Amino acid sequence: MPTLKQRTLLAVAGATVAVLGVSAPTASPTASPSSRSATAEARGSAYLETRLFFGTERPDGGPDVTDAEFMAFVDNSVTPSFPSGLTIQDGRGQWRDSNGTIEKERSYELILLYPAAEAHVRHPQIERIREAYAAAYAQDSVARLDEPTLADF
Repeated sequence: MPTLKQRTLLAVAGATVAVLGVSAPTASPTASPSSRSATAEARGSAYLETRLFFGTERPDGGPDVTDAEFMAFVDNSVTPSFPSGLTIQDGRGQWRDSNGTIEKERSYELILLYPAAEAHVRHPQIERIREAYAAAYAQDSVARLDEPTLADF
């Protein structure tokens, strides 16, 4: 029987929460020994992966957030809470604004991995990062995606 993996998505539009069920394959009792061992050999410890999505256009019409500004934000507001590491990716995002207009903008995706046992400490830190960016760069929100995973370093 497949196991169920939970994903929680906190959407850009306020406090909308969607929970998606994803089936993860497991070895069946009739599978060959080699396929059972390949599936059973999941490696790593329980971690959470949080992905944050930062837009760069300012709704108030001000100048877009530059690479230098974003990297300074990461250095000052993210790295102190996550000094062990993080990943930043450039992106191109789009979303529908409150008037129904499709907005397209350059964006950044910030990926944070941390032990699941640290969630009670990390979640408030992540919320402070989201709030700080929204306030500093006049953003409506910073999208957040949390997903349980296994990590091995």
